[in-house]
Amino acid sequence: MTAKLIFGALERSGTEIDERAARLAGGLARHGLADGDVVAVMLRNDPAYVDIIQGCRIAGAYYCQINWHFKSDEAGFILADCGAKVLFVQPDLLASIAGAIPSQVRVIVVGQTQSDAAAFETWLAAQQPYAGPPRTPRGHMAYTSGTTGRPKGVRRLPPTPEQQVLTAQVAKDALGIYPGVRSLLSAPLYHSAPSSFAQQSLLQGSLFVLEEKFDAEATLALIERHRIDTAYLVPVMYVRLLRLPADVRARYDLSSLTFVASTGSPCAPDVKKAMIDWLGPVIFEAYASSETGYITVMRPQDAARKPGSAGKAVGSAQIRIFDDNGQVLPAGEIGTIYAHQPAYSDFSYHGNDAARRAVERDGLVSVGDMGYLDDEGFLFVCDRASDMVISGGVNIYPAEIEHVLITLPGIIDCAVVGIPDDEYGESLAAQVVAEAGATLDAEAIRRALSERIAGYKVPRQIDIVAALPRDDNGKVQKRKIRDAYWNGRERKI
Repeated sequence: MTAKLIFGALERSGTEIDERAARLAGGLARHGLADGDVVAVMLRNDPAYVDIIQGCRIAGAYYCQINWHFKSDEAGFILADCGAKVLFVQPDLLASIAGAIPSQVRVIVVGQTQSDAAAFETWLAAQQPYAGPPRTPRGHMAYTSGTTGRPKGVRRLPPTPEQQVLTAQVAKDALGIYPGVRSLLSAPLYHSAPSSFAQQSLLQGSLFVLEEKFDAEATLALIERHRIDTAYLVPVMYVRLLRLPADVRARYDLSSLTFVASTGSPCAPDVKKAMIDWLGPVIFEAYASSETGYITVMRPQDAARKPGSAGKAVGSAQIRIFDDNGQVLPAGEIGTIYAHQPAYSDFSYHGNDAARRAVERDGLVSVGDMGYLDDEGFLFVCDRASDMVISGGVNIYPAEIEHVLITLPGIIDCAVVGIPDDEYGESLAAQVVAEAGATLDAEAIRRALSERIAGYKVPRQIDIVAALPRDDNGKVQKRKIRDAYWNGRERKI
């Protein structure tokens, strides 16, 4: 049976969730969704997300999470590219993207009735439970980008029964999810890792506590009240928890907590040490991607002697470091990280087979990260060949921002990089070059960007420079730009 859900004052039993999921699957089938079709979801954390996750399993549909910060162009691209048949969306978010929704997409509003769109609860109550032939359960279809700036949909094949067993073991080792677990999630469900955490919690757990958004003290209160075993947090949340006054932190009984899962953003060694000093050896850090799944886990017992490491291979994961010529590098030498996790089925980039072929070598996949293995098999991630920035656990792709920057009046050249941020790990800085005779204003640039892209993609720092460093081929040397900001820092990513 599905885990019991708690969301604020709302409580739903596993039986009630299963009944709602069956009705949702029946409604999707009546809207014409076939096995393997896609449902788009643009919601903040909400109980309806649980209905959709479970209902899509019954309906055999992928659910494609759309970041609710996205503006019309960003959301519209994903809706068109993934081929969604149905979109679940909250009313205020619908208003911001309505003009970009493809005409064939059926819109179901979660929250309140609007013209031409059925309110979710009204719609759900009118559906009959799915009664057709069994369909193949699928998971989410995450969108991830590279240097092109346009995201690619990661569409994974259904797992075999053997892979389902292996996946459950990886979920235990990397996420702390096991039969009967009492888990807590406050990170946004539009991210891959929280989505995976939610899926496994619902399938295996006895209690799943979902927060609308993260609040440091409220998180501590929920852990105490519900005797939480496993929580999913990211380093930016660690920082905010550690900034609570000592007497506030001491107010709550956190002794039930045995596992804190974190992935998506590297954790500063000092922050991890402070969390372990406070909570004990319960802080686990994983290295993963939408393409590879979970590859390594850094256990708290090894954190002090291997600071900065992403851990060792989890389950049967294979990791190799290749140089530019395709040769496997020995321990200690930095190259491109390639990995394979047998617990997960193969994937495609939806509609982009060439891009899928480009990331594979000898049966292993790379997302462009650079690093090395030490002589004990611990992985250290050193750089990102793709220039991707991870800020507070969120993947941000500078090329997308640069494509907008270069269209703004007066800007002749630009580059966006990740710079140190004590709270988020990294934040964004843009360097811009003015065309002859133009005068640029950093705040005006930020305002213009905020009208075109999600707020978290707008660089916090905008520096107006005379020229960007370029190599002999004319390519911007981002390493030189980054080095000026990271100089003197222990971490370089």
